[in-house]
Order: sequence, then structure tokens, then C-alpha cells
Amino acid sequence: MSAFRSTPATSTSRATPPGAARRVGGAAALALAALALTACQDGKGLQDEGAATFSDSAVATPSATATPGAGSGSASGSGSGSATKTGSATKSGGAKATGGDAKGSSAPSAEGDRVTCNGSNTAVTVQTVSRPLNHMLITVKNTGKKNCDLTYYPVLRFDEMQWAPAARKDTQPQAVVTLAPGRSGYAGALLSAADGSGEGGVTGHRLAIAFQGRTPHSDGGASAVPSLPAAGVYYDSSLTVTYWQQSASDALGS
Repeated sequence: MSAFRSTPATSTSRATPPGAARRVGGAAALALAALALTACQDGKGLQDEGAATFSDSAVATPSATATPGAGSGSASGSGSGSATKTGSATKSGGAKATGGDAKGSSAPSAEGDRVTCNGSNTAVTVQTVSRPLNHMLITVKNTGKKNCDLTYYPVLRFDEMQWAPAARKDTQPQAVVTLAPGRSGYAGALLSAADGSGEGGVTGHRLAIAFQGRTPHSDGGASAVPSLPAAGVYYDSSLTVTYWQQSASDALGS
């Protein structure tokens, strides 16, 4: 019976030592690593699963965030800068600046640079002439520093006369006569009818000349009282005047 004794089962189970199991596990790990490396070299397995997925999420997500940020930053920087430039342009050349320029401009308007001629800013003289017969020439010289307008016609009044001589419509000029400083304007007066048809002839010793304003028969300012010849000036009911003229020849109709 002792010849048929067998080895206990426990000795068989101890045939694979723990170190051998670890070696087997290590070999399996190496095999898996080799498989992963092969997959990576194929350009499929690992790259498709992890790297591509990570790249998409890591790049796309920040990029998407950065895009609005960049766009916003660009709009903010460029747009804001652009807005600043626009504002600058508006200030320098826009309606605001233009208004400022217009408001602060030293160039006066045409109306503001002109005044009405009257006795306070002119020197007025009168003289009787031999031709045409029975006529008197009125000369007005601008003694002021601004241009002045001779509007309509002079209003004559000898002594205490109670009527105003009429103006001859055919002598009305196309435009108002404007005198620069130092320049002169003229008007003529028919004193009496050459054929003696006039009535109420009288000799005047004092003459006042009134100026009209911007509207007919309005007050244009101070009157002028020019000197008359010592013998006076004879006139009758035929007394009429011309509108103000640029030249003495136009005023006398010669």
C-alpha cells in the first residue's frame, strides 16, 4: 500500500509560484501596450478616440469662446476706436463744429456790414447848374467806416414848405446805390419849369434833406442841412427829384 502513495494536492497547487503570476501579468500588459502602439501608428485607434476628441473640445470650445471675445474685443477696440474717431470728426467737421464756426465767425453778414446813409455818416452838398436848365445837383459823400445805402430818393424841404416834392419814377435804378467809405452818390432836382408853367414860385433860403430807411417813406436817420447860395434857390410847383444815382450825369440826365 505504501508504494501507491500519491503527492498531496497542496504540493501541486504550489507548483506556480507568485512570481510567475506576476510575470504573466507583466507579459499581458506589454502585449496590450504593443497593441496600443500599433493602433497609434495606424492613425486610427488612439488618435480617433482620445486625441481628436480632446483636440475638438479643447480647441473648439476656447476658440468659440475666444471668437465672441475677439469679435467683441475687436468691435470694442476697433468699434470703440472708430467711434472715438467719428466723434472727433464730428467735432472738427460735423454739424456741431460747423455751427461753432458759423457762430464764432468774425466775417459779418452783408446786412450787418452795411448801414443806411443819412446826415450822421455823410457830407451833403448842393449846387445849382446851368445845364440842364433850372436844375440842382445833390452830392452825398460817405464819411463813415462802413458801406452805406442810399435808399429810394431824397426828401426835400425848403424853409417851411408843407409838401414833399415827388420823385421821377423813370429814374429809379435797378439796385440800391451803395457807397463805400469815401465814395459819393447823387440826385438831381428840377427846381422849376423851364416854360414857366409852374405855380407858386418862391425863393428858398434853407434846405433840409431827409433820408429814407429800408422801407419807403420810413425814417432813415438824421437829416442833412446843406448850405445854399447866398441869393437862395428859386423853385415852384414843378419841383421834383430823381432817385439816388451812382453818377452825377445820371442824376442830371445828361
